[in-house]
Amino acid sequence: MATFVQSAGFPILLPLLFFFSPSLRSTASTPLNTSSTKLPPLSTLTFLYFAFGLMLTGDNLMYSYGLLYLPVSTYSLLCATQLAFNALFSFFFNSQKFTPLILNSLVLLTISASLLAVNTDSENMTGIPKGKYVIGFLCTLGASATYSLMLSLIQLSFQKVIKAETFSAVLDMQIYPSFVATCGCVVGLFASGEWKILRNEMENYGKGRVSYMMTLIWTAVTWQISSIGMMGLIFEVSSLFCNVISTLALPVVPILAVVFFHDKMDGVKVTALVLAVWGFLSYIYQHYLDDSKSNVNKTSNNEASGAGAVIEVC
Repeated sequence: MATFVQSAGFPILLPLLFFFSPSLRSTASTPLNTSSTKLPPLSTLTFLYFAFGLMLTGDNLMYSYGLLYLPVSTYSLLCATQLAFNALFSFFFNSQKFTPLILNSLVLLTISASLLAVNTDSENMTGIPKGKYVIGFLCTLGASATYSLMLSLIQLSFQKVIKAETFSAVLDMQIYPSFVATCGCVVGLFASGEWKILRNEMENYGKGRVSYMMTLIWTAVTWQISSIGMMGLIFEVSSLFCNVISTLALPVVPILAVVFFHDKMDGVKVTALVLAVWGFLSYIYQHYLDDSKSNVNKTSNNEASGAGAVIEVC
């Protein structure tokens, strides 16, 4: 069920899909709606959406197991490895260049995750066996790698396959894979027999049935809001920038986990948090430098063009 709600909220995006349909918005003048590029064959799009849907199903399932078997603070710190994985995949698929700051971030995030990997003894307070802790650790790490790979492949698909600069293309990339992932979760619910205990789970929920349903509904809604925002960032900027923005809450989550869930924050976790934040800031500073350099180049090009135009007129 935790996996299901991560993708099941896609119907709330359908009105936007109809509203921004190219046939209805052919005269729109926004940057996301100015392209008349021919769309790829339907079979190609179907394959892409189906493949991304299957990846999303597995990714959501691994994240769910990670959150089930790990304290929230440990889980959130492990999710920071998304940046390291994304840098690696972006290097191969999106021509991302490695700089000293990015390499520094990779090393710091790797050390941070390694500290958590050997810190199983501090998690005894959760009552979870060590074996399940290892499963949760590996699932979260695997989910971070899969998520990063999917972001890089989505960026590659936008650039090389879809090539349509429309908001409807962004919505399609969110809605159709989510539909495939939701169908996969439904099959999993029935195949595992978990559907038989859903009613009992709702009735035994500590805050009551209404709270149970509100938790599921708003979890599904917020996942879709987050996902469509990330798709837009991939479309407009890059998968790496999307991953950086999606981890902005990294320093906050472990602290909130201590306050609300009473997670244990020992010295190893604090060290891992500091290293993860340091690695994150390295990424942010690298993006700042890249953006500054890009603005300088644009200014120089504009000045050169202006000077050339003046000379030509004279």
